[in-house]
Amino acid sequence: MRKWILRAVLALVVLLVAAAVFAWLSMRASLPTLDGDQSLIGLTAPATIERDAAGVVTITAASETDAMRALGFVHAQERYFEMDLMRRVPSGELSALFGERALETDRRNRVHRMRARVEADLAAVAGDRMPQLQAYADGANSGLASLGVRPWAYLLLRQTPQPWAPADSALTGFAMYFDLQDATNASELAMHRLRPALPPELFDLFAHDGSRWDAPLFGAARGDAVLPGAGVVDLRLLDVVEGDGALRERSPFASVESSQAGASHPASRLALTPPFVSQTVPLSPTLRESGVGAPPAAADLRAGSNNFAVSGALTADGRALIADDMHLGLRAPNIWFRARLRYPDPRAPGGQVDVTGFTLPGLPAIIVGSNTLVAWGFTNSYGDYLDWQRVVPCNDGAPAGCTPLRRHEERIEVAGGAPVTLVVEDSDWGPLVHREDDGSALALRWTAHQPGALNFGLADFAHARDLDDALAIADRTATPTQNLVIGDRNGRIAWRLLGPVPVRAAGCDGRTVSVPLTADAATDGNRCAPWSITTGASPLLRSPDTDRLWTANSRVVDGTDFARIGDGGAALGMRAWQIREGLQARTQFAERDLLAIQLDDRALLLSRWHALLDSIANEAGEDIALRALADASRDWSGHASVDSVGYRLVRAWRLAVHERLADGLAAPARAALGDAFETPDPPNFEGVVWPLVGQRPAHLLPRRFACTPDTQRGVCTPADNGWQALFEDAARDARDSVAGDGPLAGRTWGERNTTAICHPLASAIPLLGKRALCMPAEPLPGDGTVPRVQGPAFGASQRMVVAPGHEADGITHMPGGQSGHPLSPYWGAGHGDWAQGRPSPFLPQTTVHTLRLVPEASR
Repeated sequence: MRKWILRAVLALVVLLVAAAVFAWLSMRASLPTLDGDQSLIGLTAPATIERDAAGVVTITAASETDAMRALGFVHAQERYFEMDLMRRVPSGELSALFGERALETDRRNRVHRMRARVEADLAAVAGDRMPQLQAYADGANSGLASLGVRPWAYLLLRQTPQPWAPADSALTGFAMYFDLQDATNASELAMHRLRPALPPELFDLFAHDGSRWDAPLFGAARGDAVLPGAGVVDLRLLDVVEGDGALRERSPFASVESSQAGASHPASRLALTPPFVSQTVPLSPTLRESGVGAPPAAADLRAGSNNFAVSGALTADGRALIADDMHLGLRAPNIWFRARLRYPDPRAPGGQVDVTGFTLPGLPAIIVGSNTLVAWGFTNSYGDYLDWQRVVPCNDGAPAGCTPLRRHEERIEVAGGAPVTLVVEDSDWGPLVHREDDGSALALRWTAHQPGALNFGLADFAHARDLDDALAIADRTATPTQNLVIGDRNGRIAWRLLGPVPVRAAGCDGRTVSVPLTADAATDGNRCAPWSITTGASPLLRSPDTDRLWTANSRVVDGTDFARIGDGGAALGMRAWQIREGLQARTQFAERDLLAIQLDDRALLLSRWHALLDSIANEAGEDIALRALADASRDWSGHASVDSVGYRLVRAWRLAVHERLADGLAAPARAALGDAFETPDPPNFEGVVWPLVGQRPAHLLPRRFACTPDTQRGVCTPADNGWQALFEDAARDARDSVAGDGPLAGRTWGERNTTAICHPLASAIPLLGKRALCMPAEPLPGDGTVPRVQGPAFGASQRMVVAPGHEADGITHMPGGQSGHPLSPYWGAGHGDWAQGRPSPFLPQTTVHTLRLVPEASR
């Protein structure tokens, strides 16, 4: 018997080893070819793909079309699975790859019918670039076919990759709409429902849209809110339904310390949005139940960026400097792919294009970069690009003024299961998203739905001649609307919006729900006709009117321009203010000076919260949690540094105070709305909170702390020292959430802010997935309210500092590496420089591998 057991064990070991060898060989077979000759159908002349030691690609071709064919080839070699995810997210087609667990995301996104829109409008989207789109698609399919076996992710999923088509590049462009704009328009709807449920003065306080940290390019700071007096608003006199359970259930701040910022987040009706497109992973039932969405706005860890520039008047030799770091969800490999493209083009000065920067696999273009004459970078603009309209559908017996609907049946394929049919009802305003109890419905209008929302004008920046030419290209480029900062070889700089903005008719207010022009005459409200979009009506700030530019997702303009563009959740101005101060602190700059601003982790916002905590703790008496936080924070350095206990504790306490004040101010609306209540999360709430904690007015103290426990309803009996009780309650929350990991004195920010940057399928491989498919877990400095934006799985998806014409002096960083294959030498290449902030070169370096592409007939 023992002999047979030994033989069985030995056989099992042999089988396991054989399986491991087979898996390893299969993985190896899906690695791309890096050297030699490779035929490529459709190529008009030989082209080369060179790779340096970091896998940065240089493509040299005989024409732009050939260069795009080669770019499609190398994108598919290295990133086909990631390309596939990018096209599937906006089209709502993830379930065909991942099965039922992706259905919730697909249903949410399929409402927008993006594939149907793209296929109906592809000729207009492509414009005169259809030859390049087709060449890119053909190159991608050839690159996929050149692999020994299908990419390893498909082997794991037991799926076959589907071919690439020009429409898929358009869908990749629309994927960024889903990443950069809230396709659910949840915040605007929550504020609309909040408005009638609060006294006007209380609503205006809650919705205050500025702070002392405002740093717009146009106009003045809005400043912190002016608090209404007790004769105007008194929370002690307003009926509420409060309690810690309700607060926790509905608040986007819930468990902010224990959640992984930028990865998964706690349950909140408002925050139930898909993960970043750049992180797309079908959610498990457990994650779906716990909720996945955004962290609280006060943490400022949402899709965005920093970009800034100085003109040649502020550099030693007259060069303009452009800095850009785009903040997105982080994964391995990174969302971007670094490349240099060189090809002859009669539109370019000297007849030659030489453009270097960051590409997005799936798109035939350099997204941000420099072409030796012009450099450009983006930040998300957060204008108001989505509007609700309440419509009365035209059903049997519907009243006059009803809205006709079109019915679409969308078939969602499900891997391993039966297809699901989703019925989408569409109106002239847009798809119906919410059905109301009174029979009306809410329809959503989004710039992404409109003809002209997307084109491939970005590719034209490759041959921009100077600042004026680049601005003219921007006038006709359609992309998710961004803050564009440009500099040219002559030392000039400029800012403008890039992308479409709504053209609302006079009297149409995009901030609140409208009704159709055809609505019954007795219907009161904001009447709006369906609006169109334009890409050519942006404000402009340029040399010689300025020598410094900065944007960081906060409000940039004011007055009529701001009224026209609107506020779609513009961030707190803290990062923009700190960047502006850094730019104004010097009169001369070089590349490393701008990199230093990108890596600035000084916690100027939290420094005043640390001082507040310290002063309150000194008066704490028996309030032991405040005292414990203050004592453990004595290592305060004024930085979001990895070894700082103080930073972590002060941050957690600030967010807990924000939570209590937000729920307290909104509590009367909870009483009025009941189950329909959703806690809004205004990004500039710091501008309300700070005057509250400074002045501590009794009439604006949340009733939970202002009134004795037995008078939480009805006539309020004032509680003793209510503000101190709120601060102590927040301190207990912060202390307990942090102390779960051990004594407070050892709970550093680095322990909390440790990277978790993984391949989307890392969790699908037991035991080995995290080890094989994640970047090294390391504590990093930075946070959302400092220029060095960093969360565990969120942050700078790239950094770039470059002067057009001086690219050899440029600096760049990129996490996650170039390759999507864990056995590739380029898996994670360059990640260490990004993590440590070490300057690495913008241009590709010495060639290590050369793949020569040849027309099929000439091989």
